[in-house]
Amino acid sequence: MIGPGKAELLERIERTGSIAAAGREMKMSYKRAWTLIETLNHMFRDPVVESARGGPGVGGAQLTATGREVLRLYREFEAEAERAGLSHVTALQSLMKDISREK
Repeated sequence: MIGPGKAELLERIERTGSIAAAGREMKMSYKRAWTLIETLNHMFRDPVVESARGGPGVGGAQLTATGREVLRLYREFEAEAERAGLSHVTALQSLMKDISREK
């Protein structure tokens, strides 16, 4: 339902106040950014992003309270998963060979 890309898009919308600007920063087309937001808005009981049409200084987008909560919960889940998996990642890394000298 939400992953790193959608979470980053939400964070950038929150910061820039614009779906278009957030998409540009991520090297993503406006259509792709809008499609992701529409998907998120339909996935949850309440919209995660609200937008207003218009040109510069008129339109814009913002996260709703639900959007901020979804983003917060996802980032907490992500951090918890990282902490829980750290010992496994460390163990896997200890089994890897050093390829820094190989070409």
